[in-house]
Amino acid sequence: MESVLVLDFGGQYNQLIARRVREANVYCEVKSCTISLHDIKTGCYRGIIFTGGPASVYVEGAPQVDPGIFRLGIPILGICYGAQLTAVTLGGKVVSAVAREYGKTPLLLRESELFAGLPHETSCWMSHTDYVSEVPQGFCVSATTKGCPAAGMEDPEKKIYAVQFHPEVLHTPEGMVMIRNFLYRICGCTGTWQMSSFVDSTIACLRGKIGDKKVLCALSGGVDSAVAAILVHKAVGRQLTCIFVDHGLLRKNEGDEVEEVFRSHYDINLVRVNAEKRFLVALAGVSDPEQKRMIIGAEFIRVFEEEAKKIGAVDFLVQGTIYPDVIESGPGSAAVIKSHHNVGGLPNQVGFREILEPLRILFKDEVRRAGIELGIPENLVWRQPFPGPGLAIRVIGDVTQEKLAVLREADAILREEVVTAGLACGINQYFAALTNMRSVGVMGDERTYDYAIALRAVTTTDFMTADWAQIPFSVLGKISNRVINEVRHVNRVLYDITSKPPATIEYE
Repeated sequence: MESVLVLDFGGQYNQLIARRVREANVYCEVKSCTISLHDIKTGCYRGIIFTGGPASVYVEGAPQVDPGIFRLGIPILGICYGAQLTAVTLGGKVVSAVAREYGKTPLLLRESELFAGLPHETSCWMSHTDYVSEVPQGFCVSATTKGCPAAGMEDPEKKIYAVQFHPEVLHTPEGMVMIRNFLYRICGCTGTWQMSSFVDSTIACLRGKIGDKKVLCALSGGVDSAVAAILVHKAVGRQLTCIFVDHGLLRKNEGDEVEEVFRSHYDINLVRVNAEKRFLVALAGVSDPEQKRMIIGAEFIRVFEEEAKKIGAVDFLVQGTIYPDVIESGPGSAAVIKSHHNVGGLPNQVGFREILEPLRILFKDEVRRAGIELGIPENLVWRQPFPGPGLAIRVIGDVTQEKLAVLREADAILREEVVTAGLACGINQYFAALTNMRSVGVMGDERTYDYAIALRAVTTTDFMTADWAQIPFSVLGKISNRVINEVRHVNRVLYDITSKPPATIEYE
């Protein structure tokens, strides 16, 4: 299978670069910039992309790369920090800019294979303090901006290209064309990465690996674990047993809906464990979001182990780990925003000998496409993104059964009205959160002192950045009226109009 290597230098857009490559039907892998030259050689990559990063290339301790990478004969594209590193490593010069460039910037292009088919004048997204002041010997300047004399540089003979801007973001309107030009015109890729072939080959691989052995799946009810479970089920049928740990932190009716799908649509051995009480006991009095995540993860493992032991020895454990979990939890330079519970696997105390992670190389949008290929009902495949710790991190502060009941009803009203208004397809994520603020209100001529519900809705293409959704006031008004009238212990409804960054999409 043809593939491209994305070398991570700590940039927050490393996943986005990889997703853009995959969108061009070319498989790619994200690896730390510390990867050895030997591993790069044995990877048989068609091309290499250097990501951006927060460091200045000329300071002590800045991420580096083995200079031998430029002598492998593999086409290279350096982006932002990756462009500066390319310049310095090959004898050019990088300096601190007098005027920094951030945001949308006019861009002038010269003739280049990287810019084939593009107009001479376009725009790009800049985000840098340093810039290449002198290009290395043998390189020519291929793009410029007002504040950056070498916004693009290249050595076509050696197939080394570099750009100071970010072609992977939507704010660079011709960026996808540039990426495709690099992949197809420069690297010679043919675009063989298709979801249908992934599904077929994965099922065949799982069937061969598992044979007649038993398999256990930790089913959360989310898209990732559901798709992973169905992939394995397609491979080995009733050799698979799924344990659905209902921690009592799901949305309204969600546990029943998950059980219905897996029992009615598929002949799967399903064990549902109703464990709400023990999770609430474990979470009692806990307000810190990271502590909540750790408690829920640990309790999930304990419940899962107890149920697994009832089944007896199994050979394989299936988990719904996906590629962003692997990247964000692995070694690297990017800042850690929050922990991921899927990575690392459950402890081997229930007799299995190997963990199966059939989605480990897929991004979320690819997981959904795999789900469609597998024939999973669309309401499950396209359900709203939902965090592993569930509503526990949408209840700000400590978690109680009363608060969860309030939040479930408010969230159900929001989701129902968004769908009724025909807005669901235009909003990428929407949910309600229960704040830890109580305020004075007046209902039925009487004083109230109750909770405030916050509504959150965002539009995004990659979940790396997001803007708040401009839901019509009439719809927001209807949602607010219904929540106030139908949900007890709520007397105020707020709408969050903060983008990401500076906020995250979730509250905790």
